[in-house]
Amino acid sequence: MKTLKEAKIGETCKVVKLHGEGAVKRRIMDMGITKGVEVFVRKVAPLGDPMEVTVRGYELSLRKADTEMIEVE
Repeated sequence: MKTLKEAKIGETCKVVKLHGEGAVKRRIMDMGITKGVEVFVRKVAPLGDPMEVTVRGYELSLRKADTEMIEVE
């Protein structure tokens, strides 16, 4: 199992599954990250938090804790 946190800069990943529960999972889905969508990793801050990604044509910054809940391939 690979999470979005482990993805490298410049890599495009496909979301396989979202972990987490309730409001946290709902917030991630509201940002456009759902099963089957492609996520392009643009930048990662020097300490790894946050990570900037492109999803459905727009830029999005995600916290490290959130990226650990997104399983990708």
